[in-house]
Amino acid sequence: MPVPRRAKLLQKRRVALLFYESSTRTRTSFELAAKSLGADTVLVSALSSSIEKGESLKDTGLTLRALGAECIILRHPNSGAPFLLARETGLPVLNAGDGMHEHPSQALLDLRTILSRLGRAQHTRAVARVPIDEKTLTGVTVTITGDILHSRVARSNALLLPRLGAQVVLCGPPELLPEIAADIGPGISIERDFERALARSQVVMMLRIQKERLAGLQLDLARYIERYQLNGERLRRYAPEALVMHPGPMIRGLEITSDVADGPQSAITEQVHHGVAVRMALLARALGSTAARTHRATRKARPA
Repeated sequence: MPVPRRAKLLQKRRVALLFYESSTRTRTSFELAAKSLGADTVLVSALSSSIEKGESLKDTGLTLRALGAECIILRHPNSGAPFLLARETGLPVLNAGDGMHEHPSQALLDLRTILSRLGRAQHTRAVARVPIDEKTLTGVTVTITGDILHSRVARSNALLLPRLGAQVVLCGPPELLPEIAADIGPGISIERDFERALARSQVVMMLRIQKERLAGLQLDLARYIERYQLNGERLRRYAPEALVMHPGPMIRGLEITSDVADGPQSAITEQVHHGVAVRMALLARALGSTAARTHRATRKARPA
């Protein structure tokens, strides 16, 4: 059986997955994406490497480069870590989530999911053929609800979606959504009333309450569930046709109920599915011919 053409694109290229935080969807989809393109991968976890002994991000990156890594996929608890690693190693670094800053590949797969489910491509089954420009999502309102304060997913979507014409509504209590969040960029507004936000939305994205980041915040979870949980009754009454999304991991019974998460309006598993294709594209771009030539030249210039 012939090897698919795409499996030769990055054949025998070396990709390191460097994860300082736990991950299921992002790590697995990046790994599957790399292997689908023919690359060899290695996973480096903070709990099973010299990182646990206090090794710096810079030194870990330099070690991976010396071992032959040509690209690093990084998840790190500190904002800006991917930039630092790229600067110090000279390698392409893909941001798999940095602190409370950004999660770019998640925003891209969310966009792909929205485009495929909102019928923007009714004339063709190939989402990739749909022209994407600054007016693609004109007239579409996306409500993002939950722990906006700590969410890198919310930030990346708020930066991306308005550039394509969407209106992004951020919704949540003041403890998890400070007023300053509206200053992220144009096309973004804050709505404290979840039901009012739902009534104007074509897409609603729920976020997990990140209990590990709530130290010092006085958040009443029972009241939060009462006001902001997406349940079947609320969805049927205020947004009976809205697309439901969640970047995961979900806490069923807290921000979303199982009937909604598993219902016909849910695109949650589709988001995961689209992640592989999106991350394949990112890896192909990062390790394209220009990057390969640059890396080979760097290695030749490096003293033995």
